[in-house]
Amino acid sequence: MGAAKRKFGRISAVYWLLTTYMVAALVWWFIELMQLNATLHQYRLQTADRPATAEAERRRNIVQYVGEGSMFLLLTLVGAAFVHHAARRRIRMDDQQRNFMMAVTHELKTPIAVIRLNLETLRRHTLDAATRKGLLDDNLREADRLDDLCGKILLSSRYDAGGVVIHPETVDLSALARETLAEAARRHPARPLPAEIPDGLFVTADRLLLRLAINNLVENAIRYSPEASPVHLDLQETSASCRIIVRDEGPGIPDTDKPLLFQRFQRLGREETRRAKGTGLGLYLTRRIAADHGGSVWVQDNTPRGSTFILDIPKPTP
Repeated sequence: MGAAKRKFGRISAVYWLLTTYMVAALVWWFIELMQLNATLHQYRLQTADRPATAEAERRRNIVQYVGEGSMFLLLTLVGAAFVHHAARRRIRMDDQQRNFMMAVTHELKTPIAVIRLNLETLRRHTLDAATRKGLLDDNLREADRLDDLCGKILLSSRYDAGGVVIHPETVDLSALARETLAEAARRHPARPLPAEIPDGLFVTADRLLLRLAINNLVENAIRYSPEASPVHLDLQETSASCRIIVRDEGPGIPDTDKPLLFQRFQRLGREETRRAKGTGLGLYLTRRIAADHGGSVWVQDNTPRGSTFILDIPKPTP
């Protein structure tokens, strides 16, 4: 990211230098035209029979020069700002996509390597039943990781193409939260996952997308917090919505990074969080899913340490 910023800084310096030259040339030509107009006016006064006509011509030229010059200057500055913004956005997107491809490559290679090693062990050695079961369970967990990664990439592509269709139904949010938490406990058996989930909370939503959104928040909290620390999942009911609250005890998120947290391909925060596994798609998809259901998602600091993510889904209208 630092190299990209330096490169863009050099390009910006040259770009704005050329823009300044263009503006200076425009001002110089404007001054030259005004001086030429004054000279012509003096000539007309000396040769014309009617001075009023020469004065009207001088004023008409001044209005024309000021109007055309101002419009040209405005278009130049607006165009320069637009091109600069587009170039900056493009360079930032290229950098994010490059980081995304590196993260995806790592996320693909790790489970493939684990599965291959386990299969080679099963093929070459005669193992007891417990060891075989452990290796097979490892393979299933890594296959789930691959499936989850592929699902996120495909869903992100569908959002980009405008091809995501919501299938709303009445969803027992309490049961869905418990199911999602049980799946997380199966994948992370050593992780404490306390929860406060009251019964009887219902929303109108696409069940699969809502489950993915909750799972993204839980997995994100697990990924970026110490292994022995708990990740809390709570459900709360307000007058207009149901809230899924996920709290972790990780390093937290700097205030400067919070506005960018739910953008695609973003992996922010301290260096230890950037080294963690992830592709920068989970929170982006969670934000899109929340918006599609008329809800929202945001982050705030946990007390005394960590982050709290809140997913707000409106209640069904009577």
